[in-house]
Amino acid sequence: MSLSVKQVALRTIELEAQSVAGLASFINNDFEKAVTVLAACKGKVVISGIGKSAVIAQKIVATFNSTGIPSIFMHAADAIHGDLGMVQQDDVVMIISKSGESPEIKVLVPLIRNFGNTLIGMVGTMESFLAKNSNIVLNTTVAQEACPNNLAPTTSTTAQLVMGDALAVCLMELKGFQSDDFAKFHPGGMLGKKLYLRVADLYVNNESPKVLAGQSLKEVIVEMTRKRLGITAVVDKENNLLGIITDGDLRRMLEKNTAIDTVSAGDIMTGNPKTIDADALAVDALDMLRKNEITQLAVSENGKYAGIIHLHDLVREGII
Repeated sequence: MSLSVKQVALRTIELEAQSVAGLASFINNDFEKAVTVLAACKGKVVISGIGKSAVIAQKIVATFNSTGIPSIFMHAADAIHGDLGMVQQDDVVMIISKSGESPEIKVLVPLIRNFGNTLIGMVGTMESFLAKNSNIVLNTTVAQEACPNNLAPTTSTTAQLVMGDALAVCLMELKGFQSDDFAKFHPGGMLGKKLYLRVADLYVNNESPKVLAGQSLKEVIVEMTRKRLGITAVVDKENNLLGIITDGDLRRMLEKNTAIDTVSAGDIMTGNPKTIDADALAVDALDMLRKNEITQLAVSENGKYAGIIHLHDLVREGII
């Protein structure tokens, strides 16, 4: 009786999970040597492979580059037809292969060794040509492919991918790679904005409504209407923030039937309002807005009131 689609999918996931779990026993001295060599590389990391392993090599190159490890992909077949010129004296070369016996790799490996470059072999067969001729061997052996014929690269490429991620994360830790460093290499899109866009980049595009504590209700309403943010800061003569007044504060005051002719800004303001520094990340402003269930924050710069940042500013920039 044939398996259902669900059963096949679950079996595939289980086999993939087993291949990843099995890598734990391959984190050995050679793995530590590979990390040390890659961290000390004065040139770039050249990563090569053929077939599906070449696709994994390209992904590892992308991960390395995004985490500050200069890397380049070299297809094993193209390498022996001219592309080998991209390998320079100070480079470290990593070749990825399940079998370690591909014809192109058998031609490429001796050439790399003759150049004198350190060769890291990421290989799934420890008795292979690649394993025996590499300076450092990363073992990515798997028990079987998820393919029902045990042929199509599935669990083996997953193991290669995870081993590459393990190298990248270890190198990040070793080099002290922080979110600020990550932002340098990811300036585009939402991810980049979350890492580098600051409150100062946004609030300056808004009006900066403010009144003194002693100003009248009429003056408060005029300022809020003119600046069109539904809020105004209440400051002292030195521009220190004393409080804020929102549209909601005005409505609540009117519901109390207060003698509005005698009301001043200081009477209806909310003291000690939530504020954020102009140098803070925009994503931190979003966190504050969400936690406090508000839509606007007063911005301070060098200890003084500077302006207002609104939830709409963050929506417009794609932070949300």
